[in-house]
Amino acid sequence: MLLDVRDLRVHYGKAEALKGISVGIDAGKIVTLIGANGAGKTTTLRTISGLKQPTSGEIRFEGTRIEGLSLHEIVKLGIAHVPEGRRVFATMSVLENLQMGAYLRKDNRKISEDLESIYAHFPMLKGRMGQPAGSLSGGEQQMLATSRALMTDPKLLLMDEPSMGLSPILVAEVGKIIRDINKEGISIILVEQNARMALKIAHFCYVLQVGRITAQGTAEELAGDEKVKKAYLGR
Repeated sequence: MLLDVRDLRVHYGKAEALKGISVGIDAGKIVTLIGANGAGKTTTLRTISGLKQPTSGEIRFEGTRIEGLSLHEIVKLGIAHVPEGRRVFATMSVLENLQMGAYLRKDNRKISEDLESIYAHFPMLKGRMGQPAGSLSGGEQQMLATSRALMTDPKLLLMDEPSMGLSPILVAEVGKIIRDINKEGISIILVEQNARMALKIAHFCYVLQVGRITAQGTAEELAGDEKVKKAYLGR
């Protein structure tokens, strides 16, 4: 198993946000976390990436415990986080944002190859290399935030609400991009309010409610579950 999270508990002050959840992902897979606002999805990603420290539990990446490691140590191990709300460096150029993603890397030739791969995935970025990131549209900023994370050369990509605020056409495009990234061998944990899109592209799914996992199974199984349909698919 690439990532194995066991009995994870996380607090914000006295409030317990995660109440002993266990999740995992195998190499080369897409796993999605779905649930209502406040269910603990974003907290799960933030804790895996080191932005939030757990109260208790274990997080193992390729067999090594990573809870307590610094952010840059976790990035160097191969975990990249695309946070909710895109959060690009607005006053920096598109190219500078991408270069920031490769900040910890020393393999210059591979960095150049990865940059060309990014431009193949997102050709609109190549034409805007010198443009301030803050001047891009919401969809373009999402593409840039994802590309910046890919420039870390990750084994595991954590994506938090990549379709938030996007038009239906762009939501479909984001889904295609996630599939394409996964086809290159990068594992993905996807947090999505758009459960229909998430279940369509994921291999496995966990349903979170108020800090607990209430259902889990293949995405196909949960897409056909009547309770999941009623709660998250609008039917």
